[in-house]
Amino acid sequence: MTNATPTIVDKLRESAEQMMQPGLPYEIEERVLDGISYRTFKNTKHTVKDLLDAGRAHGDAAFIVYEDERYSFNDFFVQVDAIGYQLAKRYGVKKGDRVAIAMRNYPEWMMVYVAVVSLGAIVVPLNSWGQKAELEYGVSDSGASVVFCDEQRYLHIADSLPTLNTKAVVTRTELKSLAENAEHYSDFIADGMGKPLPAFDCSPEDPVMIMYTSGTTGLPKGALSNHRNIIQALTSFEFHANTSAMANLDIIEKMLGSGLQPTSLLAVPLFHVSGCYALFLLSLLGGRRLVMMYKWDAGKALALIERERITTLSAVPSMVIDVLEHPDFDKTDTSSLSAIGGGGTACPPKFSRLVYEKVDSPYLGSGYGMTETNAICASGTGAAFKYKPTSAGTLSPIVDFKTVDDEGNDLPPGKTGEIWLKSPTVIKEYWNKPEASADTFHEGWIATGDIGYIDDENFVFVVDRAKDMVIRGGENISSAEIESCVLEMPAIHEVAAFGIPHDKLGEELAVAITLQPGAQCTEEAVREHVKNKLAGFKVPSYVWICSEALPRNASGKLLKKQIQKEYLANHG
Repeated sequence: MTNATPTIVDKLRESAEQMMQPGLPYEIEERVLDGISYRTFKNTKHTVKDLLDAGRAHGDAAFIVYEDERYSFNDFFVQVDAIGYQLAKRYGVKKGDRVAIAMRNYPEWMMVYVAVVSLGAIVVPLNSWGQKAELEYGVSDSGASVVFCDEQRYLHIADSLPTLNTKAVVTRTELKSLAENAEHYSDFIADGMGKPLPAFDCSPEDPVMIMYTSGTTGLPKGALSNHRNIIQALTSFEFHANTSAMANLDIIEKMLGSGLQPTSLLAVPLFHVSGCYALFLLSLLGGRRLVMMYKWDAGKALALIERERITTLSAVPSMVIDVLEHPDFDKTDTSSLSAIGGGGTACPPKFSRLVYEKVDSPYLGSGYGMTETNAICASGTGAAFKYKPTSAGTLSPIVDFKTVDDEGNDLPPGKTGEIWLKSPTVIKEYWNKPEASADTFHEGWIATGDIGYIDDENFVFVVDRAKDMVIRGGENISSAEIESCVLEMPAIHEVAAFGIPHDKLGEELAVAITLQPGAQCTEEAVREHVKNKLAGFKVPSYVWICSEALPRNASGKLLKKQIQKEYLANHG
C-alpha cells in the first residue's frame, strides 16, 4: 500500500501542529480572562510597546519610501521617541489618555501610532475620508486631548478645537500660522529629538486603541482594543503566514531566491485594521519595506512596482484588478511581484482569474476578519486559496467558530447561519456604548452579523451579511447613516439604501427614494447633498426616484432585498 501525496489540508495541519509544540513561539495554552476560557498564544510579549520594540533591531535597513523621502528603521524610531517624549512633557499625556490621528497615509501617521501606544495611551485612528462632522464626532466621542492632523483634516476641525477641548499638531502643511491651540509638527517634535520615551506601566488588559467602525445604527462605534487583543492578533497573523509558508515551500523558495528585499505597496488606509496590521505593523516587526502612495492611481502603482521592485500587492480586490487591467501593465516590469492579497470585501472570480493570468507563480491569498476581532478569523494563501477560492481560508487556532439561527440557537457544525466568534483578539466593548456592546458581545462571543459556515476541513465561508451594510471597495457604509443623511432633504419622504453588485468594487451604493407630495428632486441633487455631508465613498452611485411607496413588512421595516431585486429588474 502506497502513501497518498499530502494534500494542502494535510500540509497545513502538519505545519500548524509543528508550530504549536510546547516551548515553540506559537505554543497554545488555555487562559481564563474575566471568567471566560480562551485559547491563546502562550509566549507573547506583555504590551504592544514590548512587541513593536522588536522593530528597533532592524537599524539602518530601509523601512519607508514615500515620494522622494526615505526612512530607515532608526530614522523612524528617532521620531517615534521624540513624539512620545513631547506628548508626555508638553501635553501631559499619560496612560489611558486618548490621542487621535486624522490624516491620510503619511510616514507621520505610523510614527504617531507607535509613539502613542508606547506611552500606555490610547491611539484613536480616524477615517481620513471623513468630512467635518464625522471627524468632530470621532474626536469628541473618544475624548481625545490631542489630534495629529494633516492640513486638509486640520482645516475641517480648526474652528471647533476650543469646543472639542483638543490640541492639534499639524503636519504636511503650507500654512504659516495656525489657530491658538494648534502647532506645526516640526515645532512640536524639535525639542524631543534625541530624547527617550517616558516609561509607563501597562498590563495586557489596559486599553490601547479605539478604532471606529461603521454600524447599522448610523453613527460609528469605537471598537476598544486592549494590549492583549492586538498582540494576539499580530501573533495570529504571523502564525498563519508561517504555516502557509511551510505548506507552500515551492513558491516560498522561489520568492526567497529572487534576492529582492520583501517590499509591500501601502495603498490601503492605515485607519483600517487591514492596512494598520497586515501591512504596517507586521512590516515593522518583520523588517520589511513599505512603499507608500499619496493617492491611489493604478498607473502610478505600476510605476512604483517597477521602480521599487515591489514584491507584495495587498489591497481590496478592485484595486488589484485596476492594476492588472491597466493599459500599462504589459509594458511595465512587474516581475518582482509574487504575493498578491485581496481583502476587505469578497474576492470576485475575476480577481483570481486575472492574477493567475497576469502574474507568474503568484502567492495569492485572502482572509476574513473585522475591526471588532482585530482582523482575525481565517486566512488562506497559496495552494489553500487555489483549493477553495470562494472560502476565506482556514480558521486561526485561537478562534472558536459557531453559527446560530435567527433565534440565537447554536447550529450544528457546517450549517449556515450567523457567524459568532470567540477569541482573545475580540474586543470586549464599544467605547461609551453599553447598549450596542450588550447587543454584540455575549460572554466572550461576538455576533458578527455575517452569514456563513465552516466546513469539515476547517475552511470558513462567508456567504452573506445580516447587518444592514454596504461594502464598497473595502469601505463599510452604514445604510442607516446614508438614509438619515438623505432624509434631511425637505423633498424626501422615505429612503432605502442598499448595495448593487459590482465586478471590481464588490458593491456600489444605491438609494431608492420617494418624494413628499408636490415636491421635486433630482438624482444629482441627492448626490450633491450627501457629498456635502459625508465622505466621498458614501455618495450613492445610483439614485432611484420611485413613484410608489417603498415596500415594508408588517412591522414597518423596509424590505431591502425586495427593493434591491426590483431595482435590478428595472435597471439591470
